[in-house]
Amino acid sequence: MSVIMVSVPPVLSYRHNSCGKRSAASDHHQETERSSSDVCMRNRTPGKICEHVWYLGREESGIYLVEGSTCSMVISGGMSYIAPDVLTQLREFAINEKKIHQLLILHSHFDHVGLVPLFNKRLEDLTVYASRHAWEALHDAAKIQHINALNAMGMKQVNAPFDLAQHDLLWHTDLEGITVSEGDCIDLGGIHVEILETPGHSECSISAYIPQIKALFPSDSGGIPFKDGIIPSGNWNYTEFQNSLRKLNSLDVEYLCADHYGYVTGAEAHGFISRTIQTSEQFCTMIQAVYRRAGSVEKTVNRMIRYTLALHKEYFLSPDILYEVYLSMVQHIICEMGAGGPRSTAEQSTL
Repeated sequence: MSVIMVSVPPVLSYRHNSCGKRSAASDHHQETERSSSDVCMRNRTPGKICEHVWYLGREESGIYLVEGSTCSMVISGGMSYIAPDVLTQLREFAINEKKIHQLLILHSHFDHVGLVPLFNKRLEDLTVYASRHAWEALHDAAKIQHINALNAMGMKQVNAPFDLAQHDLLWHTDLEGITVSEGDCIDLGGIHVEILETPGHSECSISAYIPQIKALFPSDSGGIPFKDGIIPSGNWNYTEFQNSLRKLNSLDVEYLCADHYGYVTGAEAHGFISRTIQTSEQFCTMIQAVYRRAGSVEKTVNRMIRYTLALHKEYFLSPDILYEVYLSMVQHIICEMGAGGPRSTAEQSTL
C-alpha cells in the first residue's frame, strides 16, 4: 500500500427507523456517534456525523468533510445547486475552510463533481484526487460539456436563483490533480483515507475507507439508501458492480456515507453492503423477468422507468437520465443472461 503524505426501482428488502431532524445550528455541533444498539440508523440532515466527519449539502445530494490533525479533505463533489447550502453550512458549523487542502472525487458523473470547480477556485493549495479513468473523463471536452449541461438542468429543476458561471461552478478541461488507485492512502494527520477501486457503477469509481473510525465512502458503488430500501446502481457494468460490492463487504463499517440520501450508522451500516448484494441480485432477476415478458431492451427500459416514476415520484433523477441509466444496466444484464450481443464502447452510457 502506497501512502500519499500531505500536510432503478429499489427492491425494498428491509426497513429502517427514521431519524428525527435537527433544526437548530447548535444541534449540528453535537457529535452524533452511535453504537450498534441505537434506534436511529439513517440520517439525511447535514451536520456532524462523528468525530472527524461532517455531512454537508441536501438530502438528495451531499458531500463529506473529513478532518485530520494537519488538514481536512472534502470527499465527493455533489450537484452544483447545493453550493449555497454547503457554503452556509460551512459558516454555521464554524468549519475552518483554510484547513481544507484535499478533495477526493469518487467518480466523474455530473451529480458527484458539481462543487469541484468552486472549491478549486475558492481554496488555495487544494489538491484534487481521482482515479485514472475519472481524470480521462474530466479532460474530455464532450464529457465536460455533458457534466455542465446536466448540472444546469438540475439547477433549473430546483429553481436555483443563479447559474453555473456566477458561482465558479463551470467545469473546464484544464483542472489537474493527482491520480489514486487501489491501495493508496492519504494521510490527513491521524486519519488515513484508504483507496479501493470499485468499478461497476462507473468505470472510474473508487471508494474511500477510514479504518480509524470505520467509515466507508462508497459513493454509488455501495447502493443508494433511498427511503426504506436500497437502490443498486450498476450503471456501467453490473457484473463489476456486484464484484465491487463483494470487495466492500469485507470491511468493518460503522458509518456508511452515501452521496445520495445521507448516511447510515450502527447495525444497519455494518450490514448495508451485504443487503445491497442481496438487493442487486433481486434487481437483476426482476430485469430478466421484465425482459422475458417485454421481448426487447427498449420495452424493458421503458417499463422500468414507468415503474420507478410511479413508485418513487420524488427520486432525484429526471426521466431522461433514468433512461440512460436503465438502458446501460438492462443491456449488460441481458447480455449476461445470453440474450443479445455485448455492447461496444460507443454504446456504453456515460451514466
